[in-house]
Amino acid sequence: MQGAAIIQKLLAAFPRVAVCHAPTPIEAMSRLGAAHGLDLSVKRDDCTGLAFGGNKVRQLEFYIGAAVEARADVVLITSAAQSNFMRMTAAMAARFGMKARLQLEERVPDPSPLYRQNGNILLDRLIGAEFASYPEGEDEAGADAAVLAAAAALSSAGARPYVIPLGAGHAPLGALGYVEAAAELVAQEAALGAFDAIVVGSGSALTHAGLLVGLRALGRRTTVYGVCVRRDAASQAARTFKRCQALEAMLGLPKTVTAADVHLHDGALAPGYGRLNEATIRAIRQTAELEGLFLDPVYTGKAMAGLIQQAEALRGQRVLFWHTGGQPALFAYADQLTAAMDGPAGPA
Repeated sequence: MQGAAIIQKLLAAFPRVAVCHAPTPIEAMSRLGAAHGLDLSVKRDDCTGLAFGGNKVRQLEFYIGAAVEARADVVLITSAAQSNFMRMTAAMAARFGMKARLQLEERVPDPSPLYRQNGNILLDRLIGAEFASYPEGEDEAGADAAVLAAAAALSSAGARPYVIPLGAGHAPLGALGYVEAAAELVAQEAALGAFDAIVVGSGSALTHAGLLVGLRALGRRTTVYGVCVRRDAASQAARTFKRCQALEAMLGLPKTVTAADVHLHDGALAPGYGRLNEATIRAIRQTAELEGLFLDPVYTGKAMAGLIQQAEALRGQRVLFWHTGGQPALFAYADQLTAAMDGPAGPA
């Protein structure tokens, strides 16, 4: 049985909706690669088709598929105010005739007015999403509990809510989208040649874990390097491995992913989630200037900064940067990016 057929058989038991524009293209990044001595390409999951695209479209096919099967009329989710996941959830809910209730967590200290009004927040408002707030930014259990309480209240009032949970203790349903994406990549490699390494931002770990499990299920030993965007490497490694184990169990797969398969780099993380640093600004600017490709400040900018920091170790390999989208957040950070570009001249 071919790889794609194997994966489709595994996924057939899970309800889903078909929205993603797939396969997403793989493009050479010749100029940026040359600047760092790398054979570099990019997988364009910023081109997945709905509401400015991004990796969450693949994940939401399964969450919204489950919501449709449950005949839900409102979808609830919690995340940071500038969350791409919440923007995509609101868009997908609208597509399937549901309301979206977005709980905004305070993950970024002292945000500017732009952060509160522009970027994903503006798009969420245009879609017609409803908002709630949660005062903490690093309390996954509390944030999930608040969303579940809101869902219970809605249910008591006659609504049919569906909750997309945040914490790693819940089934990694969204990771199924990246098990399938692994098969998509393997099919593309038949024409392009195999990649030795993949670099991707690692936050919730659903994308990271899905790719790892999918590749290993297909017998591929490609190294997946996750770049930390929220937690330090040790914490994120434990989370990612736990996600992989839960995903393998959910799919009825043997345990093929080991702790040694989980590679994390946190050199571009400081000072923390959603906060810019010089390496990320340089990566965003250089990718735009050399490739005409935009990265975001929260995920892909830090992922590219992490890739560049690891360039020496990656030389001699065919490297694939997995672009997970998120460009609308650029506008929420316009003041900081403008200040950096208007400041003392330095290498982009």
